[in-house]
Amino acid sequence: MMLDQGLLAMVGKAERGAIAIEAIKEAKSAYLMAVGGAAYLVSRAIKASKVVGFEDLGMEAIYEFTVQDMPVTVAVDAEGTSVHNTGPLVWREKIRKEGLLETA
Repeated sequence: MMLDQGLLAMVGKAERGAIAIEAIKEAKSAYLMAVGGAAYLVSRAIKASKVVGFEDLGMEAIYEFTVQDMPVTVAVDAEGTSVHNTGPLVWREKIRKEGLLETA
């Protein structure tokens, strides 16, 4: 629903499933991942915020933020590429090249 309204990006800390990735791709949006334990740095990057939905849910409400230098990683890009899929492949190949991983 939010992606259909033109949401540019969303921030979270967990992996997105196939359905969510497809929706992000279709909307040409992005999913940004905050590193666990970096809440202080993330909070410092938020310059302004306003509740745009479900205000009664408190911290679980939907917020619009104005941010500067927010320490996040693009976890799913507008093409639907997920770091949770590509990252392990890159590291598996690096480990294989070092001879630390046996291939079947």
